[in-house]
Amino acid sequence: MNRPLKPPSKEAMATRIAALRDELGRRTLDGFVVPRADEHQGEYVPPSAERLAWLTGFDGSAGLAIVLKDRAALFIDGRYTLQVRDQVDGELFEFCHIADEPPATWLAGALGQGARLGYDPWLHTEDAATRLAEACEKAGATLVPTDGNPLDAVWADRPAPPTAPARPHDLEFAGKASEEKRAEIAEALKKSRVDAAILTLPESIAWLLNIRGGDVPRTPLVLAFAVVRADGTVALFIDAAKVDAALRKHLGDEVTIAAPDALGEAIDDLGAAEAKVLADPATAADWVFKRLADAGATIVRGADPCLLPKALKNPAELDGARRAHVRDGAALTRFLAWIAREAANGGVSEMAAADKLEALRRESNLLRDLSFDTISGSGPNGAIVHYRVSEATDRTLGTGELYLVDSGAQYPDGTTDVTRTVAIGEPTAEMRDRFTRVLKGHIALATVTFPKGTSGSQLDALARRPLWEAGLDFDHGTGHGVGSYLSVHEGPQRISKLPNTVGLAPGMICSNEPGYYKTGAFGIRIENLVAVRAEKTVDGGEREMFGFETLTLAPIDRALVDTALLDAQEIAWLDAYHARVRETLTPLVDAETAEWLAQATAPLAD
Repeated sequence: MNRPLKPPSKEAMATRIAALRDELGRRTLDGFVVPRADEHQGEYVPPSAERLAWLTGFDGSAGLAIVLKDRAALFIDGRYTLQVRDQVDGELFEFCHIADEPPATWLAGALGQGARLGYDPWLHTEDAATRLAEACEKAGATLVPTDGNPLDAVWADRPAPPTAPARPHDLEFAGKASEEKRAEIAEALKKSRVDAAILTLPESIAWLLNIRGGDVPRTPLVLAFAVVRADGTVALFIDAAKVDAALRKHLGDEVTIAAPDALGEAIDDLGAAEAKVLADPATAADWVFKRLADAGATIVRGADPCLLPKALKNPAELDGARRAHVRDGAALTRFLAWIAREAANGGVSEMAAADKLEALRRESNLLRDLSFDTISGSGPNGAIVHYRVSEATDRTLGTGELYLVDSGAQYPDGTTDVTRTVAIGEPTAEMRDRFTRVLKGHIALATVTFPKGTSGSQLDALARRPLWEAGLDFDHGTGHGVGSYLSVHEGPQRISKLPNTVGLAPGMICSNEPGYYKTGAFGIRIENLVAVRAEKTVDGGEREMFGFETLTLAPIDRALVDTALLDAQEIAWLDAYHARVRETLTPLVDAETAEWLAQATAPLAD
């Protein structure tokens, strides 16, 4: 597995910040915003776009820094409050929780009257740039788009952009030909009276054109841009080094290929034609909107037209997800049996455990990559929500502790994401209470039926209620969408406290992952992936009803279950789930694991 990079020294950080400030001075800027983003606004970025990590040492998946002449701040969310203190020098950066002290609040007290705050319009969505501009205006300052990134000007050893080859994604796995997808998107554009849409999300382009690549870690993406037109044709803007004859044949004559730098000229042509052009202000770079406006195009602001169709998996994709989860469940079950045998002896470290799990997945010969860096946390490290083990933090799984492993895989037929928490030795009463409350929330979400049109934010409280009843909660979302051999975090659906108007619909795959975290002690999360499905009509009912099919197959630690906290229906659910796990996976594992699995999935009454 990939290890976290060793943070640069304090001296190196100070030197880099000083060099950036000198560059800002040459550009008559009083500050600069450094997001953790690339031109495509994806969760994973190539090494050439890891600007935030280079400047600060922080390598989390989300964050933003603001560097002024005499102050600098790093904004992170609740997942990274512990990690940031381990990686970043607090004398160089102020640490701000992005919800408690967002950039707009900080800028109000930090920017002087008449200050000029620079930003790279390629690295911020229009929505994000608008929020920054409003914050500057309130402070009497101005937000200034830069021509070229000033940080890149001082990053002497910046890696080259990636050029991994793009590959066709077989129809066997995609389930629908690219021509059919393009026709459907074109029809949607016509209905909206739009001439073209600009696609900047690599996931959307990968789905639309049935292509996959290797430009970023953990997600098989091709970094590219595209313009899809209402006649069904597509202009793909991609580095020529990524394209071979097989890909050109796969794309066909209705997809033209040009260099990424040609996107600006294509936008100018749309403006000259007085075209109505759709772009997503939540995902597309601010640069796109500025170029469209300068070109004279009529801008239609709306959601990326591929987001919802991509989320609604077709039968082939759902079948592939089921196969992937069976395969993945067998590997995870072998791993859990190994942990049960070895960890109590004190010879298993977090890093060794993560490596073992990856090795077991690779034995299928179908693993393309992990779907994210494995979270392998024992004891207090398990309480760090997005913990990433390193040589500096690695610790042995200790008796009397909990071990949390959150992991996933990329297979050509599906993407997996699963979390299990297990007791090493005898758990405490508190551990069992908290685990069982998390389990109750997990079951409540797994078994709910809900009317068509219900959003994930309307279901979120179901997973939290058992914790709320004890005065507890968790600070992350309950569920995220998952792609089909694409991103492990996929919109537009989600299950979260955050408002979301997208109705959950059959074909969508989501995670079900309530948790509980006691800082300095332990963490608990139980995560399965579920697919939304249509439910049978309720007698006397008046609404179309949906529910969830659980895809993930792996034992849930019975030693952590306090049956006194479960009702009969909850016990029945867990026993039925375990029976399904046992029946499905026993033929796929070795005899020693099968013996352990029989015990691990025995009915709770036994």
